Amino acid sequence: MVKTIKDDQPRTYFDCNKCPAFCCTIYERVQVTKRDITRLAKHFGVSYETARRRFTKQWEDERVLKKVKDKIFPVTCIFLDQDKRGCTVYHARPNVCREFPDRVRCPYYDMLQFERRQQADDTVLPLVQITFREVKETNGNGNGEKVWEWEPEKKKKRKK
Repeated sequence: MVKTIKDDQPRTYFDCNKCPAFCCTIYERVQVTKRDITRLAKHFGVSYETARRRFTKQWEDERVLKKVKDKIFPVTCIFLDQDKRGCTVYHARPNVCREFPDRVRCPYYDMLQFERRQQADDTVLPLVQITFREVKETNGNGNGEKVWEWEPEKKKKRKK
């Protein structure tokens, strides 16, 4: 079957095959819904509860995908093929993964290409990790521009 490219299809400016799978590795968590777990259960031919237990975990008040040790980054999505750097459950992937990058450009691919040009090295791999923190608006810097500050998390005391 030949795919016809029409003018109304947006052109993409990234190639996932040339990326080390930043989107699967740099987020500290990937939230999943009941629908996502159901899709994974159907894909693997297991019950909802089995898929929930096997592939997800509770993180604060969210259900998230489990992570595993990675060859390049500290950890990665449980479903990333670490040799090919591709999704092993592409047709059953969670909705948040389906929506990414939600535009014609991928910011991680752009960053990768930028760093490789700057370093004049097609093998350079910038290591990135995204974490989310609570922020508060401060008074600004006098020119009407909003300024945001994050406060470091308070370390939790370990139980002995």
